[in-house]
Amino acid sequence: MTAQLRQLAVVGLLVAAPGLLWGSDDAKKSRPNVLFIMSDDHTTQAIGAYRSRLAALNPTPTIDALAQGGMRFDRVFCNNSICTPSRASIITGQYSQTNGVLDLTGAIPPERQYLPIEMGKAGYHTAMIGKWHLKQEPAAFDYYCVLPGQGKYFNPAFRVRGDRPWPRNTINKAGRHSSDAITDISLEWLKNGWDRARPFFLMHHFKAPHDMFQNARRYDDYLEDATIPPPANLHKQPAKGFGSTASRGFGSGLAKGHESWRLGRKLGVDQSLEDPEYTAAVYQKYLQRYLRCVKGVDDNVKRLVDFLRDTGELDKTVIIYTGDQGFFLGEHDLMDKRWIYEESMRMPFIVHYPSAVKAGSSNDWLINNTDFAPTILALAGVATPDQMQGRSFAAALSGRPRPANWRTATYYRYWMHMAHNLRVPAHFGIRTARYKLVFFYGCTPRGGAKTPAAWELYDLRTDPSEMRNQFSNPEYAMVVADMKRQLWQLRADLNETDAGYPEVQAIIDANK
Repeated sequence: MTAQLRQLAVVGLLVAAPGLLWGSDDAKKSRPNVLFIMSDDHTTQAIGAYRSRLAALNPTPTIDALAQGGMRFDRVFCNNSICTPSRASIITGQYSQTNGVLDLTGAIPPERQYLPIEMGKAGYHTAMIGKWHLKQEPAAFDYYCVLPGQGKYFNPAFRVRGDRPWPRNTINKAGRHSSDAITDISLEWLKNGWDRARPFFLMHHFKAPHDMFQNARRYDDYLEDATIPPPANLHKQPAKGFGSTASRGFGSGLAKGHESWRLGRKLGVDQSLEDPEYTAAVYQKYLQRYLRCVKGVDDNVKRLVDFLRDTGELDKTVIIYTGDQGFFLGEHDLMDKRWIYEESMRMPFIVHYPSAVKAGSSNDWLINNTDFAPTILALAGVATPDQMQGRSFAAALSGRPRPANWRTATYYRYWMHMAHNLRVPAHFGIRTARYKLVFFYGCTPRGGAKTPAAWELYDLRTDPSEMRNQFSNPEYAMVVADMKRQLWQLRADLNETDAGYPEVQAIIDANK
């Protein structure tokens, strides 16, 4: 889309939804604050508003209330389900090969932190608090207080701007759990740091519930006596027939024979147990630990919401709640993320803004995390800059119909071949409204440590749990051909090809 067309799109939204966006100098006074809350690995299955098997446990009453008072997005996906690449896509509005962040070693320098740069130009007072994970100084923000790397759950240290070069200026929050400390810092900034002559743009990023799930002590008894409902496919391991030859025997899970990450041992499960009792015991401990961290997140979201309500800012603030990717909670006997499968690829996304977003509404546009920055900018009345590859979906917030030229497929690629003893082969693919096509090329970018190359196709309408690979089913031959056509075209359009990786390209060419 050209810059002229993007500007026309913003003007159109101003006419259709003046409460959302601003254009004239007078209207700038009513620009909304934007509070972007993101948790690490908080998956849709663990949010009541998404009506999963865990909803009855009520782990997220505050986040659910935001959804009940706003809009829940049902088809939002990351393009690489791992922390650093996902965050890079959010802050740049770009896919991995464009922003250069393919894996956990990537970094985004201040001059390419496009979202805060553009929000600052629009007159916003910007702040980044919590988990950053993009290596270089978040200097494009007016204020920052960020965890070093992954950070600690207890007694966390934070990097701040100061007299010494980044990252040597630090403060410590002794005696505090990270979720509490991050919220303390955000509330302090809102009370005493925010320049109230300007609207604020605050990115508030929790560390929780990233593994290994260390909750604040006040939650030690939460769910202690509950029996947490397991997924129907908890005992359906990749090694026992799900998926293609590429995914069989890979990944790491809960079962005793599928525990390359040693999850059960780390959780202290009795090693004398045998499956299926062993898997069931691991699952209960795994979910207790995870949901205790989630409960701490939800309670701290309430602190933020209460502050905005008490200060009269709630109705003036767009609140966005999301996670940096999805997460497996035992589905397919898998843990962690990384895979293109739904539980890992799907992101929660909830928007609360009563003056413009209909309460209790939902949306099914096909959205990915490159779209977050353009949408936030549109809320500030700013056209999407040319360097961003995502598209604004701000029109969805006012209930407008999906544009005829909206994407019909979203792209995904996981690069970290067999990393961290989690045994996930490198792969890429696309998801449409109904189907998912995956190609496991199975090697590092330079061709090392190869695993079998294979294709998978899932019909999400008839098989939402992705248990039946239909790639070789002749009844799906036309679907496979069309999905491949879309995949190759989208890779070319996004410059997500392997022109710079001849070993990978050779595998692709041999398996087309």
